[in-house]
Parts: sequence; structure tokens; C-alpha cells
Amino acid sequence: MSTIKEIAERANVSRTTVSRVLNNSGYVSEEVKKRVLKVIEETGYVPSENAKSLRTKKTKVIGVILPKISTETSSRLVNGIDEVLAEKGYQILLTNTNLIPEKEIEFLRLLKSRHVDGVILSATNINEQLVDEIYRLKIPFVMVGQRISGLPNVVFDDYQATRDIVNLLIKKGHKKIAFIGVDEKDHAVGYLRKLGFIESMKESHLPIEKSWIQKGIFDMKSGYNCMKLILDSSQNKPTAVVAVTDRLAIGAMQYIKEIGLSIPGDIAIAGMGASELSKFISPPLTTIDFSFEDAGREAASLLLEKINGHDYHETIRTIKYRLLERDSI
Repeated sequence: MSTIKEIAERANVSRTTVSRVLNNSGYVSEEVKKRVLKVIEETGYVPSENAKSLRTKKTKVIGVILPKISTETSSRLVNGIDEVLAEKGYQILLTNTNLIPEKEIEFLRLLKSRHVDGVILSATNINEQLVDEIYRLKIPFVMVGQRISGLPNVVFDDYQATRDIVNLLIKKGHKKIAFIGVDEKDHAVGYLRKLGFIESMKESHLPIEKSWIQKGIFDMKSGYNCMKLILDSSQNKPTAVVAVTDRLAIGAMQYIKEIGLSIPGDIAIAGMGASELSKFISPPLTTIDFSFEDAGREAASLLLEKINGHDYHETIRTIKYRLLERDSI
């Protein structure tokens, strides 16, 4: 296997010049650069990443911690992250907490031990222990979806997006609206989206039936079960339902259809997340497109700025969203 010394001898240049060509740094004339690259191609030389990282103090690897790697949300987020990082020569190391909060701290420590250049965390729960660990590890870091004081954050306007959905239903004449949420420990999806629902209902002086507010988890079966609880709770039925994710909404739609009710004739329904399936289910689902790809791009760009010396403390970048009105309402 060739070495930099051998490449330099064959190209009749110094080892420093070869290094400059390999790292694309420092001045090298076009003629010399072509000569060095020709020798590299002829010899099949591959630079050692370990040696390179020792020189630059960078591994060119970014750790990404995801709450559930199998979801479309995670996939779209990672696509956005990779689009920016790949262009700058970085690789991604993915980890999956599977919605287990303790795994977030475990993976932070693991990624630190792997000497990644930075970490992007898409978390569901924020707790004091996690925040303490992030500060203790002293590694370039960006949070996506949740907000941590004193750190760079890329967030969505969960509160206002939910209000937009509820207000649209109210505008269409609905006064009896149910809500399917998730655990409020998830501040963004669980707490803020529920708050948006409640405040829109109160502002319009509409009743909030306790049995019409149900808490599920992030899957379709849970949406199905929550819808069953809502419709079986009393003779009084809602005319519309807001679910905090498309998966919950699609599960709810299945139960509504199973008991012979029509959508939106008997019950209108809206989700959040703009999943691919939301376009093709019958009827197509009204939803919020949070632009997860844009969030990934923004998080990656922000992290690269931090790695390159920008001294970000608390930064909040809010990603724009779109309300997609479809036939389900």
C-alpha cells in the first residue's frame, strides 16, 4: 500500500504538497495538483481516516439520536441532515432510543466516546438529568423538536399549528370537537398541542368534554383505541376530532369506519405531520406539514456553524409549517 512519502517521490513534490492536495488546503498550482492526483489515481492510494482525524482533531462524523428510527418523521429529518452534511464531507452515525428516555443519555455518552464532531438530538422528553449530561459532555450540540434553555434549538410551532387546525374546524361549524394526544412529558407534541386545542376551544366558548380528550402513544392502534373510548363514552358524540399525529388520526379513522360512520359526514378528522400515507388514505387526511426535511437542514447547518467556531448559546430557529386541508374535514 502506498504512503504519502511514496506519492511525493513519484510526483516529485514534498509530502506537505501531497497533504495539501489531499486536504484541499493551502496553495498548490493547478499543474502540480494534477500531477499529484494522477499518481494517487495510479497507485489507488486511500488516506487513513484515523491519521487524518489526528491531524485535524475532527472525525467528520456527526451523531444523530432519534426517538424512533422507523417513523417517517425520523426519515425525513435524517434526509435533511444528510443533505447538508454530505456536501461538507461528513458522515452520520444514527442511534435509536425507541422512545426510551434513558437511552438518550446512554447514546450521548456513546457518541462522545466515538469522538463524533457534534450531536443532533431529536428528543421526546426533556428532563434535568438529560440537560445536565449535555452540558457536562461539552460537545457541539443541536436540539430538534424540543427546547433546552441556553442551547441551539430547532423547533416547530406546535401550539399555533394546533390552533390553526382547531380554528379551521370551528370555522366550518364544528362545536363538538374531540382530541387525541400523547403524554405531556413530551412538551412539544404532548403539552403544547393540547394547550393549543384547549385555548382555541375556550376562546370560541365551546365545551370541552373530559371523555373526549384521550391520551395515546405514537401508533395507529393507539389512535384506534382512543377513538373507541371517545365514541363509547356517552350518547353525546363529537362531530370532529383532532389527533396530534397522522398515525393516531389514521387509527381513529379505522374505528370510525368500522362502526359504520362516515368521514367527514358524521365525524371530521385532522392529524398532524403530513405523512405520505395521509395523502392516500380514504378520504385524504387534513394535516399539518411541519417540513421535517427543512428542520434537518437547519439543524445540520447550525451544528456545522457551531463546530466551526460560532459561539452559539441559546438559539431558537422555528421552522415554518403548512396546513393541508383535504377531504377528511
